[in-house]
Formats: sequence, C-alpha cells, structure tokens
Amino acid sequence: MNFSHTPVLLNECIEGLNIKPSGVYVDCTLGGAGHSKKICEELDGNGALIGIDQDEDAISTASKNLEGVKNRLYVVKDNYSHIEEILNGLNFGTVDGFLLDIGVSSYQLDSAERGFSYMKDAPLDMRMDKGNDLTATKVVNEYSEQKLFEIIKHYGEERYAGRIANLIVNEREKGRVETTLQLVDIIDRAIPSKKGSKGHPAKRTFQAIRIEVNGELEVLQNSIEKMVDRLNIGGRLCIITFHSLEDRIVKHIFKSLENPCICPPKLPICGCGREKKAKIITNKPIISNDEEIRKNKRATSAKLRIVEKI
Repeated sequence: MNFSHTPVLLNECIEGLNIKPSGVYVDCTLGGAGHSKKICEELDGNGALIGIDQDEDAISTASKNLEGVKNRLYVVKDNYSHIEEILNGLNFGTVDGFLLDIGVSSYQLDSAERGFSYMKDAPLDMRMDKGNDLTATKVVNEYSEQKLFEIIKHYGEERYAGRIANLIVNEREKGRVETTLQLVDIIDRAIPSKKGSKGHPAKRTFQAIRIEVNGELEVLQNSIEKMVDRLNIGGRLCIITFHSLEDRIVKHIFKSLENPCICPPKLPICGCGREKKAKIITNKPIISNDEEIRKNKRATSAKLRIVEKI
C-alpha cells in the first residue's frame, strides 16, 4: 500500500504553527507523516512530536517514514477525539501546537479494498478505524429511507438526496447492496441529467456516508475547544478542511473562542463571564496556490484556519 501522498498546504502549516525548536507538537491526523516529518525537521533533541491516527496502516507506514528523527517521537493509534486521554497517558499537560488535516486521505482513496473510492469496485466499508462496528454496508442496507435522506442531504449537500435514498431502499429489497460500484450505479440512475454538472455524480453521497460511518463532524466539533484548552499560551491550532461543512464548524468555533460573550448586544457590560481563550490568526482561510493544485488535486478544496491561545 502506498502512503507517500503529498501533504496539503505543507509550508503554510509549518509557518502557521510558529514552531519552537524545543516545543511539543501534535499531528492529530498522522496519515503518511508528510506534515509530521516537516515538523520534526524544525525540532531539536528536546522537542517532541506526537502523531495520532486511527488507521493501523497509516500508523505502520508513518512510523517507518519517521525513523531517524532527532527529536522525541510518540506514535499513537487512536482517534484525536481522545486527545485529553492521549496527552495524560504520555504525561503531557500542555503542548505548543496541534495540526489537523481532516477527511479521507489519498492513500485511503488509493486503497480500493477500503471502499472509500467511487472509481474502484470494492466492498462498501469506508471505516477509517477497521475496529469500528459501523460500515458503509450497514448504513446503506439497514438505515431507514428517512435517515438515508437526512445523511445524504446534510452531510453530502446533495440536491437529489430524496431520489437517491428512495432508489437505494427499492434496490436493497431485491438484494443487499454490497459494493461501491453497485452504489454508484444506483446514484447514477437516481440523478436526472448529468449535463453540465461538476465532478462525479456519486461524490457527494460517498462523502455523506463516509462522514456518517466515521462520525467525522461530531469528532471535529467536540475536539477543537479541548485542544485549545491544552495549548500553552502562544500555542497554535491549525486545521485543514476539505468541504464547507467542516470549514463552517471550524470557523464558528474559532469565532466563539475569540468572542465568547453570549450577552444581549444592548447590554452595556458583559454579564456572562465567559473569557476569551484564543485569537484568530487567519481572518480568511489560507488556500492552495495554482501550482500546488496542479501538482496535487486534493489541494483544490483545502482551507487552512489557525487560532492562537492567549
């Protein structure tokens, strides 16, 4: 399996983290360790890198790619939602930076047997952590039509969610939908005309099911403030997102960390007592330049937002 995908917005992330050579940094989505390797190059022997990933294949490959780094290195198989337990277990109270590169990685898409890709035939799986019970097969074959509609509409922002959910339910009555290309065929038939449409017709539905299987939005939503709480003063949290749902969550939570007051606007003095935790470094998200997009299609929709603990 090839894990050597190009990290997105690499230099922008390194600059955004504002790395101190003896600092402690956490790559919450280790992947092939592209970002982590660059972070390690900025660290001295006193610095530390904690790499987290729930995918055991990523852990194996990242560990090899990080062999020989000069700083302290800790590689952990877990979900970044457990960040407090992970840091406690490694005896770190606070750290100097967190990096999140959200969503499905290139190597997961390239591994046909994982079922993430709508371009290759494979069992419907889509689990980032193979130990999880919920698979795409279960979602497609066991969820009600209403629940399928809600997932595809909300997580995929798919205008034909109703038609797709209805056809899935009709088709599975004839026999279980077990493979990616079976699902692609159903989606293809549910969407009226593909003339002038951008991208693959299955893209949004596959995104929606993947998000459901891995609980991606809930994990992101519940983790951001925990991470800011574990930053040293001046430490930074950098998050790369790849679609509007993720970016909206990050933007909203970053704003609430910078302006937490929930008092009515007309109140002359704040009475809620909520204190500002962070300042936003990126008023607008950082996006990839044309050269990076030309070299790496995954960079096309990438957005980087950064906050600093105050």
